[in-house]
Amino acid sequence: MTFRKDAFITWKLSAPIILGELTQMALGIIDSIMVGKISYQQLAAAALVNSVLNIPFVLGFGMTMSISQTVSMANGQKDESKVSHYLYNGFWLCTIAAVIIAITLQFSKNILFHLNQDIEVVTLGAPYLQIMGWSIIPMMMFISLKQFADGLERTKTAMLLSIAALPINIFINWLLVYGNLGFPRLELKGAGYGTLITRILILLIFAIVLFINPFFSRYMAVRKNQWIIRLQTIKELLKIGIPSSLQATMESGAFAVSSIIIGTLGAIQLAAHQIAISCASLAFMVSWGLAQGGSIRVSNALGRNNWRDIHLIGKSTLASSLIYGMLGVLFFISFRNFLPLAFNNNPTVIALASVLMLLAALFQISDASQAIAVGLLRGIKDVKIPTLYIAIAYWVVGIPIGCLMAFTFKMGAAGMWIGFVSGLTFSSVFLNHRFFKLLKNKNESLH
Repeated sequence: MTFRKDAFITWKLSAPIILGELTQMALGIIDSIMVGKISYQQLAAAALVNSVLNIPFVLGFGMTMSISQTVSMANGQKDESKVSHYLYNGFWLCTIAAVIIAITLQFSKNILFHLNQDIEVVTLGAPYLQIMGWSIIPMMMFISLKQFADGLERTKTAMLLSIAALPINIFINWLLVYGNLGFPRLELKGAGYGTLITRILILLIFAIVLFINPFFSRYMAVRKNQWIIRLQTIKELLKIGIPSSLQATMESGAFAVSSIIIGTLGAIQLAAHQIAISCASLAFMVSWGLAQGGSIRVSNALGRNNWRDIHLIGKSTLASSLIYGMLGVLFFISFRNFLPLAFNNNPTVIALASVLMLLAALFQISDASQAIAVGLLRGIKDVKIPTLYIAIAYWVVGIPIGCLMAFTFKMGAAGMWIGFVSGLTFSSVFLNHRFFKLLKNKNESLH
């Protein structure tokens, strides 16, 4: 197979994943835009809560990745019974994790008052945190089913449901955030309820689809013998899920902690950061989706023990990420003065957000390529050493440099973003080096 054709196959598989991830991310951005129209304090409160939620949510999301990896490998082995078995065990493992996360968040609601944040921002954010905490349960259940479908390379199903969620969420927000058609005006709390209701609806629809769609129903048909909780299967899922969770948490946790640190500088700095990080996160979803597509294909090739395919998939997917990263640089530079206007109309917030957009442009290539490397390494079940690299990149390199620039050199929010650039560059270099080194060692052992 040619290099270009292989890259096309990965993009074709990844495109629905990317679109689905973008629409899921858009749910949070919709909340930010709609409450940001009310005041920058509401926007800052949404930013604070999303930062706090990111750590436990991504910890749970990382656990769901074990489903797509094991399902994809079983699919490569043409074992339908094993596919169904991994779905059942993975779904309940992730559901239990989601319930634990949600309950923990309810007991931790007062944490916002101990983060040295603007008191008005904290007061607005506390009820929103509780509502969004409960919404993690249907969201993780939905993602578990999505990872099952993605592992079978049926990525369009979750994409279509995610797209359908957007107008539903916008309409419910319109009713509850602004108090239209006789509904109470709940502002930020209304955005939380809108997200919760939307996530429950798309979960229920997805579950129905799995049972009635002919492609998926064959995996449901063997449930009598395969839908059994087995300790060995749970251990296998955890062996992939725990390091994947730690990897994702190391990264998102660093961004979340950085947001909290920026929040100590004031509501304006935090609001500007929220605008820039929302746009950067949206751009990252393309790399994230491409990484999942590459990871699924690599897992399938691993199930077939075809290392030649793994090498080709790795090279073509990384090349795609570099091209996308360069386009991201051009996009952020070109639209840095226009994108913030969609979120807020405060001149100071917009001016600072434009500066942060320039820094976002700096890390587009490294952000895209490190995401791909993580996905490819996960596809060949190499998760322990990459977790260490990611920990060093964000917590030894990124955050310390960011704090140094923000406080010692008085650069404020922009200083923390220089830390992002440093951490992501370190992560990209070391993770990609490891993937291709492992491939080289494997090829040498085969010859």
